[in-house]
Amino acid sequence: MHWWADGGVEGYMVSRRDPKTGRHMCLEKNTCAVQNTDVLFATDSYRLTAQGREWLRKFFSSAGAFAYAVYGHTDSRASDEYNIRLSQNRAKAVAGVARQSGAVVDRVVGFGERRPIAPNNSAANMQKNRRVEIVCYRYPSP
Repeated sequence: MHWWADGGVEGYMVSRRDPKTGRHMCLEKNTCAVQNTDVLFATDSYRLTAQGREWLRKFFSSAGAFAYAVYGHTDSRASDEYNIRLSQNRAKAVAGVARQSGAVVDRVVGFGERRPIAPNNSAANMQKNRRVEIVCYRYPSP
């Protein structure tokens, strides 16, 4: 799979061709789920809660994508090194449930505190930053 841009169309390419046109098919890639890690994990842990594991099983069995990427994020309360490791381990835990559910996981990355969606200046904003993002790879609709 690789990135391709041609004639105003860009996306991930696979070694498949449209049977009608013979052209390579671009894939649609979008963030299909963002789950707060407070729901999935205990504080300061990468062990999934029973509730989090069940939510993930249901999600991966119904999302309808052919592959996924999983990105872990934290707030800024601990050191950068610690947060990278925690977010990576959380992303791996989510990817593990995906694979157990029969899903293909293409990418697993922990970003730590490096990609916040809100300033880490309040408890509410820090909670927004503690998240796991799941990206779905799908074939375009005809």
